[in-house]
Amino acid sequence: MIRVLLADDQEMVRTGFRLILTAEGDIEVVGEAGTGVDTVTKARALKPDVVLMDIRMPELDGLEATRALTADPSPPRIVVVTTFDLDEYVYGALRAGACGFLLKDAGPRLLVEAVRAAAAGDALVSPSVTVRLLQQLTAPVPVRRGARDGAGALSPRELDVVRAVARGRTNNEIAAELFVSLSTVKTHLANVHAKLDARNRVEVAAWAWENGLVG
Repeated sequence: MIRVLLADDQEMVRTGFRLILTAEGDIEVVGEAGTGVDTVTKARALKPDVVLMDIRMPELDGLEATRALTADPSPPRIVVVTTFDLDEYVYGALRAGACGFLLKDAGPRLLVEAVRAAAAGDALVSPSVTVRLLQQLTAPVPVRRGARDGAGALSPRELDVVRAVARGRTNNEIAAELFVSLSTVKTHLANVHAKLDARNRVEVAAWAWENGLVG
């Protein structure tokens, strides 16, 4: 059972998410929080597998709450939920350690998929969201120098995986597209993260778009 904490200052949003998620047999909503402080407190007490994190909340915003939780010894997987007009906050939260992001109007199917992907250690990053986010950032995505230094070390198959990540594919989808096992995809991704000094899939995608590997 995937245990989820809903963090949003709008009760209507939390109610909608709860109805969608509890209809699934493998997901349990263990709590709700309406402020950033309450989110951190409840996440540490309830130990959810996944936190659906709003960006703008009173007392402590989602960015700071994400930073606080990802600094814990055993942090939950955090999926940022946004209305998309807050691009800079979304990227900031991902840099703080969130594993992915989702639009509030993405629909029930993507909400459920995002929770399951996060719980599995993967991340659901919608291709259209990835493209728009990277295109609309006012400054270049701050990928660390190690990413540029390690670019030449990527194998052809690792580059295939990077391109798939940049298009928003999950690990299972990458495995199917490349006709390899899921464990092989995870191994390639681990190598990519090390060579690019990238902490998450979004940094990998950012590097791919910056370097013209996808279009």
